[in-house]
Amino acid sequence: MSRIFISGSSTGLSLMAAERLTEQGHQVVLHARNPARASDAHRALPKAEAVVIGDLETIAGAKNVAAEVNKLGRFDAVIHNAAVGYREAHRLTSDGLPHVFAINTLSAYILTALVEPPKRLVYLSSGMHHHADANLDDILWRQRRWNGSEAYAESKLHDAMLAFAIARR
Repeated sequence: MSRIFISGSSTGLSLMAAERLTEQGHQVVLHARNPARASDAHRALPKAEAVVIGDLETIAGAKNVAAEVNKLGRFDAVIHNAAVGYREAHRLTSDGLPHVFAINTLSAYILTALVEPPKRLVYLSSGMHHHADANLDDILWRQRRWNGSEAYAESKLHDAMLAFAIARR
């Protein structure tokens, strides 16, 4: 069976996926942004091998999560699911980045770059990316008026672009 790490897996669809995967006999490592969510995730899925704790909102936090994942050894698959939704207000992280971009786009890139390469990488997106423009001239929303729905759709397009780029390599 496979050993799988899932980012952003303390609740929702990714926790349900983790439950299914453990039922099928796979070893699953969860991820939560803080100790409280980690505790909730562990209670929800006690069969999980571990829960990595770290906030993917900052570059340092994403690097720390990658380091913690690497300490656990090699994985057969990494599922990039950490994300915030489309109703988010404009908020900058301590790195000066829009938090939707930092969590939905940049953290997947950092984890892909720093986690020991697994056999399989999975990037979760949404149908909203079909209606997005990459807006690479203003990826950080410095010139445009904030639109949470557009920011979310763009972030999911970025994830799809990253998946294709990694697949090509």
